[in-house]
Amino acid sequence: MMIVNFVDTHIRELPQIEQIGLQLYDLVDARGHRKLILDFDKVQSLSSQALGILITLEKKLVEAKGKLVLCSLRPELARLFEIAKLHKHFKFAADEEAALALFGVTTGG
Repeated sequence: MMIVNFVDTHIRELPQIEQIGLQLYDLVDARGHRKLILDFDKVQSLSSQALGILITLEKKLVEAKGKLVLCSLRPELARLFEIAKLHKHFKFAADEEAALALFGVTTGG
């Protein structure tokens, strides 16, 4: 299982999005990770291109019989997924602990 914590508060610029996409795809394609948690705790905004990267990542994981969980989304980001009609496409969790629980992992906290 891999937990990815984003460090950027705004994921909106195309070169930045492309780099993030390459890194995320590499986790699945080259490194063989099948269980990913993306923690959006620090992220305040995403562009539609960033959503496209997440959709492609989800497809890659489904094809590989893996699973993706998005967690710690601010209300404005959660709303973005609803507006884009993607809220039913992804699995969401309130925080990392809840995301781990979706994979059957419990923590002591």
